[in-house]
Amino acid sequence: MRPFTELTSRTVVLRERNIDTDQIIPARFLTTTQRQGLGQFAFNDWRRLADGSLNPEFAFNRAENARAAILVAGRNFGCGSSREHAPWALADLGLRAVISAEIADIFRSNALKNGLLPIVLDEAVVDELLDRPGIELRIEVAERCVVLPGGSRVEFPLDAFARTCLLEGVDQLGYLLRQDAAITGFESQRQSPSHQEFAHAS
Repeated sequence: MRPFTELTSRTVVLRERNIDTDQIIPARFLTTTQRQGLGQFAFNDWRRLADGSLNPEFAFNRAENARAAILVAGRNFGCGSSREHAPWALADLGLRAVISAEIADIFRSNALKNGLLPIVLDEAVVDELLDRPGIELRIEVAERCVVLPGGSRVEFPLDAFARTCLLEGVDQLGYLLRQDAAITGFESQRQSPSHQEFAHAS
């Protein structure tokens, strides 16, 4: 994972509510455990027409959104079945953050484990962003805030552990491995129960 400290990007907008994980990555594409390449299947049934060609009206097929790294979506994003392929596909598509008034808990957890930042903002703020696709936002992870055009700052919830992992560019396992020296030192200072019993007996 890459460290995620700050991001400035245009937004791409999907106004639909209740976008579930099967719409993010249809079940028929879950046959791989490789993350690379999944982006081409993200929102596949919306991105493509019945004949398989790209739908020129879909947001992610429009040229002006080619480099957008922030998705603004309708309420209850990422609902439905749990599948880690969903944040994999979005990250491979080039996204680094998803903003919505509500994000499903399991999707949120899976996203954070994979360096994709789920941001929940007040619905009035999100509605404004949905009405202004393509505006430029700045996300500051350390400050837990989104800087809107004009400079106003809106804070979002992010627990301390997730914040640390994002800033350092590690997942949960990577964070634990970095603590190996401290863990080893702590364990070396503790006697095993059998050793303690032997010492008391003597």
